[in-house]
Amino acid sequence: MRKELIFGFSILGLIVLAVLVLTPWATLTSGHLGLLMLALIVAAIMLGFPTAFTLMGMGVMFAFFAYMDRTGSTEVAIQQTLDLMVQRTYAVMANDVLIAVPLFVFMGYLVERANLIERLFKSLHLAMARLPGSLAVATIFTCAVFATATGIVGAVVTLMGLLALPAMLKAGYDTRISAGSITAGGCLGILIPPSVLLIVYGATAGVSVVQLYAGAFFPGIMLAGLYVLYVIVLAKLKPHLMPPLPDEARRVALSPPAERVRDHFGDRALPAIVRAMKGSRNIEVPMGTLARQLFVTLLPAITLIVMLALAWQSVTAPKVEFDTSGLQELGSFSTLDNSLDGGLAEPPAADSGLAEPPGAASVTADGGDAAVADEAGAQQEAKTPLRDVPIWFWTMAGLGALLLVSYYLMLSFARLEIFRMLLASFFPLATLIVAVLGSIVFGLATPSEAAAVGSFGGFLLAIAYRQLNMDVMKESVFLTAKTSAMVCWLFVSSSIFSAAFALLGGQELIEQWVLSLGLSKIQFLLLAQVIIFLLGWPLEWTEIIVIFMPIFIPLVAHFEVDPLFFGLLVALNLQTAFLSPPVAMAAFYLKGVAPPHVTLGQIFMGMMPFMGLQILAIFILYMFPGMGLWLPEVLYR
Repeated sequence: MRKELIFGFSILGLIVLAVLVLTPWATLTSGHLGLLMLALIVAAIMLGFPTAFTLMGMGVMFAFFAYMDRTGSTEVAIQQTLDLMVQRTYAVMANDVLIAVPLFVFMGYLVERANLIERLFKSLHLAMARLPGSLAVATIFTCAVFATATGIVGAVVTLMGLLALPAMLKAGYDTRISAGSITAGGCLGILIPPSVLLIVYGATAGVSVVQLYAGAFFPGIMLAGLYVLYVIVLAKLKPHLMPPLPDEARRVALSPPAERVRDHFGDRALPAIVRAMKGSRNIEVPMGTLARQLFVTLLPAITLIVMLALAWQSVTAPKVEFDTSGLQELGSFSTLDNSLDGGLAEPPAADSGLAEPPGAASVTADGGDAAVADEAGAQQEAKTPLRDVPIWFWTMAGLGALLLVSYYLMLSFARLEIFRMLLASFFPLATLIVAVLGSIVFGLATPSEAAAVGSFGGFLLAIAYRQLNMDVMKESVFLTAKTSAMVCWLFVSSSIFSAAFALLGGQELIEQWVLSLGLSKIQFLLLAQVIIFLLGWPLEWTEIIVIFMPIFIPLVAHFEVDPLFFGLLVALNLQTAFLSPPVAMAAFYLKGVAPPHVTLGQIFMGMMPFMGLQILAIFILYMFPGMGLWLPEVLYR
């Protein structure tokens, strides 16, 4: 029997043994029935039963038991169980947060089929060729960018398995390091926005998805940075695991016009192109081609100038001060007439006529003076001096100019070609990511609206790269409908399951047990994260979120833990659900496209160091919670 099957059946046997030993069969209460239902759910999922329908079936069956115990009538129990199903289904379908799920999934499938990942990986591994472990670093970076644009773990791992794994094995990389880099990098889509997990957690826990996205930004960058740092350090300490690339793999093929310019005027790109534009007929290069090359060459300088101009305008804008001396605090009754004490006063007599409001006469009589005063105020505002430019602005401008000069001194035609490749592959994805996440984080759009923008952006990318046809559209729509149906069924079934669990008193029993332990806030967080980490072995993140988060959320409120912070810890922890055997789905995705000599055991061994880095990331986030809470507090609180 295979090792993973032995491991899985061992965990299943431990669950069954614990149920048989720990359940008080002599004094069985409804709360114990709820815990028994929870154990049966885990065992059924491990045996391979469909998660959504298993949850729904168990929920309906045990809800009937609960109502039967309360009413004693079979007809009433059946009617109440059916009512519960309808109410829970309607409540889930009325949750507008879930609209973002199919839109983000559709965006991911369109971007995946735009065939950008091959260009992105090639340009990144050429740009990072001098780094130790450059192929593994480029793999992690490509996975992070592509996971941010798609959020579909299976698609990223599968594509990178087809593209990066053969390249790394051909370059002499260790099989375990290659597999670990692909699986760990592909799973970053679980945490980095726009993550479907964060949408599901937000809808389950009642936390703002916008704030979750803002909070997950820096932890996601930290985790990807830990992966890259580990690969670089390991390649430096053990170069035989990740040998440097040969010169043939670093060579960049230039276009014929670029080769002519380089041969006639030297390898430094900027002065060579400028000199070539003075006598382009001598080297038979069209002026339009040289102008395009010059624009691409000057693009970093143009970007720096625009950024400095916007920053200068922001820091020197005159400070607007509002005069509040004439305003009165709301709720102050000091100026009210004492006649109000006896009730509402009668209006004035009809024959007295309507009175002008205070100040109206002066406005009509002295309209010219008021206009003059307004004009004088406008002139005074126009004369308001600009604020002084702070020192940090000049420091950043000088540093940017120094980096720009260094860049142009080192800019060869090969590096210019790599920059052009990055422009064609990385920057369209970066623009899409900034448009989607920026509109969410800065409050310009709701997650559903931003997801719609992202779907339209993926549609445009597929058109721009000539990958959009009827087959691509049909496949993308079909896979989107399939994934969205799975998520919706999971929500409906988990809602029914949670209701049945609460009816049986299982939630109350768990709360009483946890509270009886007398845990502190730190101890509770440690206990919760250990439980989630262990659950990641037999279960996927979807089951953990929809089944166990409704159990944890009331306890989170009791221990005064910010549910936003708890959600970030859970998102980091649930990376292990895709990297921990025996249900490490990322390993099976990679095994499906890997060469035959790459075994599942090698893939599992390659994922273990990255699991350790995830635990380290959880510890860092707990020690420095501002990493996840600072941006939401600045933007929304």
